[in-house]
Amino acid sequence: MNGAGEGGGSPATHSHIGSGPLVWVLIIGVTCLLLLVFQRVLWLVVPFLLALILYYLLFPAVRTLIYRGMSRDAASALVMSVFLVLLGFATISLTPKVAGQVARWQETVDRYVQGGTRLLDSSLRALEEGWPTLARAHVADTVAQRLEKGTGNINEHIEPVALGIMAWTPSLLLAPFLAFFFLRDGRRFKRFLGAAVPNAFFERTLYLLHEIDRTARAYFQGLINLTILDTLTLAAGLWLLGIPGPLTLGLICAILAWVPYVGSILGGLVVVLVAATDFPTDPAMAYWAVALFVFVRLLDDFFYMPMTVGKSLELHPLITVLMIFAGGAVAGIPGLMLVLPVLGVVMVIGETAGLILSDTRLMARHRHARALRQREASADL
Repeated sequence: MNGAGEGGGSPATHSHIGSGPLVWVLIIGVTCLLLLVFQRVLWLVVPFLLALILYYLLFPAVRTLIYRGMSRDAASALVMSVFLVLLGFATISLTPKVAGQVARWQETVDRYVQGGTRLLDSSLRALEEGWPTLARAHVADTVAQRLEKGTGNINEHIEPVALGIMAWTPSLLLAPFLAFFFLRDGRRFKRFLGAAVPNAFFERTLYLLHEIDRTARAYFQGLINLTILDTLTLAAGLWLLGIPGPLTLGLICAILAWVPYVGSILGGLVVVLVAATDFPTDPAMAYWAVALFVFVRLLDDFFYMPMTVGKSLELHPLITVLMIFAGGAVAGIPGLMLVLPVLGVVMVIGETAGLILSDTRLMARHRHARALRQREASADL
């Protein structure tokens, strides 16, 4: 406690100075620059993020084994081995089913697209009956013609996506490899970084490393909790509506929601296409599916998100929304996915650096220590 006081006072004392407008301009600028860089090395960034999610998912089990007397290396190896065995078993069990679905994916995609097209056409026809202006404009016929042109070669659009997913598979195998070393060598890496800073900044460095780890842990654990809540809520609603495969659809939509806005729209579109195809004579089912998805999104915005991801980063809602748009403008879809965790980490680093640079006593200690080292090194010259 005395050392912290000597280091320049509590963080609250200088938080206003350290987090001023200049610091926040630098935080936003560095975040946008990092998003541009990460967009170029997605082959490494995506496995790294998946490894972090896996690390925070498995770390409680490793910690439990360490508390029971097992070494960190042995606990990490055991937990990762069990995870890989379970993953291999699940892969072997699901491979025949997935292979059967992939063999007729073209037929499946065409069927769901046609179901969604029929729903849209029938909805527009119903609107034209109630709105003569729309009927005179031939809105339904125009939309039908454009959809026919756009979906006529739907397989040509989906095939590159499938090939891209297959090309990404080898790099995704890095995720469990990286997660194992995060579990085993995380503390060693922290000690390595701590030993590289001057003694005057050591306390602040420990605080910085702790805050970065806390922010990343809270964000990814919040993301996992948010995914579970979304999956269960959507699955329960789809099950009540009688739509087949509610748990699978709920999980797909919850994972797609990791991409702000765009992912939510895609998830809702998937649910509507399934409802329209499986219940072709009952368009009300698709409308109920839309209502369910809107309801879940409202739960996300006002209840689930504040309880999970929002609480972890402690960001003002205005900054969150603006940075999401900025991330999309700077780096596209990858920017939407990466902007919040990157902003959270850069914010911690920027605010801590601001506190250090604005702490006159801490900087004076550093200058004095450097002068003492120079005097000691030149004493016998």
